[in-house]
Parts: sequence; structure tokens; C-alpha cells
Amino acid sequence: MNITVKGIHYTPSDKTREFLDKKLEKLNFAEDSIKDLEIVMTREKVGQGFHVDAHLHFNWGTRKTIGLDCFELYEGIELIIDKLTTAARREKEKVKNHKKTRPEFVEKDDEDDLV
Repeated sequence: MNITVKGIHYTPSDKTREFLDKKLEKLNFAEDSIKDLEIVMTREKVGQGFHVDAHLHFNWGTRKTIGLDCFELYEGIELIIDKLTTAARREKEKVKNHKKTRPEFVEKDDEDDLV
């Protein structure tokens, strides 16, 4: 899983990065299914607060984008990780259910084709 963290109008500190890495451990269950994860933290120019976006790319081509506004950055990181965890669980469950309901390929015997 490739993780990219960006800051717009904000430079994430080492403390923020450590906090984020600790929270990202919740996504270890889907590490083999997630190709890329990009987290963008934007400090709002007008007023106070942050906007946190997360772009989740799965190995099978599905992309999820989650965003939220928050006043406290660490609170926003916790919320976005919770939402990412929920989205990853749902997506993995969809793929798992799809594999269960998909009809298996059955080869016809050559004898059946003869008339």
C-alpha cells in the first residue's frame, strides 16, 4: 500500500505524521487490497479549520473519495480514518459477496454437443 500525505496551506509536522501513521494501523486488515492511499490536509484560508480529503484506490480498480471539514486537525484525522475503515470493509465485503454469487465456469462435455 502506497501512502501519500500532502498539506495545502499547511505543512504536516513530524508529530502529525506519527499520529496519522498510528491511526492508519486500523487499515492493516485491507493492506493487501488497497493499492494507493492519498490524504490531503488543507488549512482553510478564510476562518479557522481544516478540510481533510482521502482518496482510496483498490487493486481491482475501484476508487473512493472521502472528505470532511473539521476545526481540529487531529479530530479530523481520527474521523477520516474511521470513514476509510468503514469504506474499506464495505468494499471488501462487496468483492467477497460478488465472488460467492458469480456462477462458476462449467465446461460442456464433447459428448453433449454431438447429436
